[in-house]
Amino acid sequence: MQARPLAQAQGRDDTAPQAPSPLYGLVLAVVVGVFAMILGRWAPIIGGPVFGIVLGIAIRNTVGIGPVFRPGLQFASRQVLQWSIIALGFGLSIQQVAQTGLESLWVTLVTIAVAFGTAALLGKWLGIPARLKTLIGVGTAICGGSAIAAVTPIIKPEDHETAFAISTIFIFNIVAVLAFPLLGHWLSMSDAGFGMWAGTAINDTSSVVAAGYSYSTAAGDYATIVKLTRATLIIPICLALALVVAWREKKQGAAGFSLARIFPWFILWFLVASALRSTGLIPDQLNASIHFLAQFLIVVALTAIGLSSDLRRMAVAGLRPIALGLGVWMAVALSSLAVQRMLGAW
Repeated sequence: MQARPLAQAQGRDDTAPQAPSPLYGLVLAVVVGVFAMILGRWAPIIGGPVFGIVLGIAIRNTVGIGPVFRPGLQFASRQVLQWSIIALGFGLSIQQVAQTGLESLWVTLVTIAVAFGTAALLGKWLGIPARLKTLIGVGTAICGGSAIAAVTPIIKPEDHETAFAISTIFIFNIVAVLAFPLLGHWLSMSDAGFGMWAGTAINDTSSVVAAGYSYSTAAGDYATIVKLTRATLIIPICLALALVVAWREKKQGAAGFSLARIFPWFILWFLVASALRSTGLIPDQLNASIHFLAQFLIVVALTAIGLSSDLRRMAVAGLRPIALGLGVWMAVALSSLAVQRMLGAW
């Protein structure tokens, strides 16, 4: 009798195709991400994350991406994304947020409620898919690309939906940087009033800083702190979304349902990182390096999302997501002005 091969005797099948190593896609995302970071330094108003998305989409839809890269790109767009959020926690002092945050809390809460309400109603009317609608609402309500990055591991959208949401948010960031200072002067807003408006109604931090400091130094300082306070609200938003996802899975009788599996543990580690930053256990000399690392991880993750995004699938949605982004952004900007007007904060 002919002896069986050793692999067969041990229960292995060497003829089965082996999954590609995640290293290939991860290296690709890192290399393209480095170029995106360089371009982001050259054009800070656009920023590295947006360049990462754009470069990734361009490569994916021209040269193409082979199957060997897909496991690594999936890893980067999920795990690396979570690591970037944790790293951001090391640069956010809880005490700093609390000091100024209470002054902007009411305006921030109103604008967030308006953003989610508008996204839900207008998105339903426009026929926007639920996950894309959530991404645009969260990005407009909280902090643009960073908020979209934070909720992506929870609601698990398609890569093209994430790319579309970030692109939509970016369009109105650019509009805000150019239009807000002009409107602020036309409305004769105080430095604190404009800082409050920019910090609560403009999405990404880089755009808030650009608009605030183009108005005045005092407005820029105030807008930056308001923006940091607003960014911390991504924590309860993520927890609420996780509970909603858990409830839906339980209601649908999903096999192997587990709240521990749904719970966004990276948010818990984000809080631990922020607590360590607040206690002074992290040397101040490391702050710049940790912040750079966090930004780079975000760029790598979003580059991976761009490299996984199919423009043909994005084209199916047409102009409706952009219309949703415009409607939500205008609702947030106007509600922020209205609340400040009622409080006499101008």
